[in-house]
Amino acid sequence: MARALVRTNRDYRLLLSASAMSNLGDGIAMVALPWLATLLTRDPLLIAAVATAQRLPWLLFALPAGVWTDRADRRLLMMRADLMRMVLMLFIVLMVMAQTGLPLPEGAGTTVILSLILIAFLFGSTEVVRDNAAQTILPSIVAHADLERANGQMWSAEQITGQFIGPPLAGLLIAASVLWPFGVDASIYALSAVLIWMIALPSRGAVVAVPFWAALREGLGWMRHNPVILRLAIMLGAINAVFIGGLTILVLYAQEVLGLSATGYGLLLTFGAMGGVVGGLVAPTVAKRLGMRRSLLVALVGFIMVNLMIGLFGSAFMVALALFFEAAAGMLWNVVTVSYRQRLIPDHLLGRVNAVYRFFGWGAMPFGAMGAGVLVTVLTPVLGRNEALHTPYLFAAAVCGLLTIYAMMRLRFD
Repeated sequence: MARALVRTNRDYRLLLSASAMSNLGDGIAMVALPWLATLLTRDPLLIAAVATAQRLPWLLFALPAGVWTDRADRRLLMMRADLMRMVLMLFIVLMVMAQTGLPLPEGAGTTVILSLILIAFLFGSTEVVRDNAAQTILPSIVAHADLERANGQMWSAEQITGQFIGPPLAGLLIAASVLWPFGVDASIYALSAVLIWMIALPSRGAVVAVPFWAALREGLGWMRHNPVILRLAIMLGAINAVFIGGLTILVLYAQEVLGLSATGYGLLLTFGAMGGVVGGLVAPTVAKRLGMRRSLLVALVGFIMVNLMIGLFGSAFMVALALFFEAAAGMLWNVVTVSYRQRLIPDHLLGRVNAVYRFFGWGAMPFGAMGAGVLVTVLTPVLGRNEALHTPYLFAAAVCGLLTIYAMMRLRFD
């Protein structure tokens, strides 16, 4: 049982705690970074540029990060990434303290927003390294038979801290001072680094010193000869692109369509966390009963419905409900696909193949973020600001509809 893992497996307990803390920091940053961007500018393109910069490293560094993960101490990679994120949060505190007052007049915050874009890029770069190492390290800590349960429990804990606690906490901290969320984040990442440092991994044996490009080609070759995983990666890329596009615009949607404050926006995201927690708890059972293929089809249909709910309505209740079901569907997708990969991919290739998978699955996110900003900017003069803010979600529903048809035709598990 997953509960027994927490009681009896010290390293899993430390990893679970560190992941929960790290995701709490990410949940706070999820609200604080875009909210700070809206205090510096109201331009959808510049706000989208912050989100794009944070996701661009998945396109640039996912593949080399996989080679680093298979060569290096995965525990140390995670610890150093958390320490780097601590430093970046402290830098934002200093940057905000240097301003005379927020919000800045329109056009006066260009230099500051460019600095925030750079910080978001560095933050995302450390996230690439940490997340790839974190997903790769789990099979070294728990038995393969426990992966679904361990993943479900870990993602539930991450959802609770990262989206259930983090966003509303960020809203409360912003209400006190825009400095507070970044200062708190710095402390959280420091604590996560300490917990990771305490993990004692079993020896992996001698790592063969394969040249960088040869090692990368080995991971790419494995992926090429396993078409099911390649198809899942490409599908995930499309899903993540439209998801990030919607999330990028959501901060403006919440302010201008729903009329929410920072606290209200944080609470809105909490409904997504509730769906994630429920999804993480029930996904292993659903996957066992429905099987992998049907579980993924259920998740895809869920993605269609939630994007239609946001795209067709302008109600805070409907958006909250949509975020709940979107997170639940996403959790079902993750539990099925990640457990499948962790069980199938050999340990000595796990970092590289996971990195290739995320190159396709996450590398599309910067295009989705910037594409949503461009879409709103282009359509605002034609449809009006309110209607333009709805269009990324209608586009996402159409994309997920096409993916559902593709999955029904091509997705098969042996």
